[in-house]
Amino acid sequence: MDEKQAQILRLKEEKNAVIMAHYYVDDNIQEIADYVGDSYYLSEMATRVKEKTIVLCGVSFMGESAKLLNPEKRVLLPDLEADCPMAHMASVEKIEEVRATYKEDVAVVCYVNSTAELKAHSDVCVTSSNALKVVKALPNPVIYFIPDRQLGTYISRRIPEKKFIFNDGGCPIHTVITKGDVQSALACHPGAKILVHPECREEVIEMADYIGSTSGIIDHATASSAREFIVVTELGVMYELKKRNPEKSFYSTAAGQICEDMKKITLDKIISVLEQDGAGLEMAADLMDKANAPLKRMLELSR
Repeated sequence: MDEKQAQILRLKEEKNAVIMAHYYVDDNIQEIADYVGDSYYLSEMATRVKEKTIVLCGVSFMGESAKLLNPEKRVLLPDLEADCPMAHMASVEKIEEVRATYKEDVAVVCYVNSTAELKAHSDVCVTSSNALKVVKALPNPVIYFIPDRQLGTYISRRIPEKKFIFNDGGCPIHTVITKGDVQSALACHPGAKILVHPECREEVIEMADYIGSTSGIIDHATASSAREFIVVTELGVMYELKKRNPEKSFYSTAAGQICEDMKKITLDKIISVLEQDGAGLEMAADLMDKANAPLKRMLELSR
């Protein structure tokens, strides 16, 4: 442990804070976080921790979700400019148009990778790890899935009895990976199993030996008897994969697979946000009330 990591741990104790980190942030942050996980895990743990301050090491929608679920707690974001482009790839106007067309038949299902405003106009939130379970549990025959077309398409293939309407959005990191990129990696490592996140293109998903969320990918690789894997998601996940499976080999494609926004979170910024002791993330009360409801429904339906 280096000096900056030790300083963060001291500050955390002084401020009665808990550090939560997504799998996509840098290794040195995951190493000292109290909780590391995917979006669903972090959302659920945010409702359980006793500490009064949550330092959310991830992009802005994750901090918003933590605050929505814990309005009485202080949520600190180490970098206010760390954002998710996909979180903005849907519109309230389109949601209202779909509702006007399908009335009570439609449920607006909002991927948690979205702004609080979009959540506030939705019926339920989902993550990549619980979307199938949550959507199956909904009574509505029509699903408007926002903002990610790729995840929505993946879920729709498994629930053919429902009609899906898709939004034209997607993760810039996952959608840039092509079938050719995966084929090239497989040519270098012909025995490797292919682990794919459902935010990827359909042509990539069709090549997968396993499809799942970041936590699902980690759990599958850990349980698998295979020794080599091609990992088709953001490369921050490699830290936990190698930590749990030091005897196994993990490879990436040549497509980059780096979320620059996640990498904006640094040890220095965590130290700074703890030392400043500011008010933390704030949102209007009416927005919080409306956006909190679909998050709570997600937790209820996925438990």
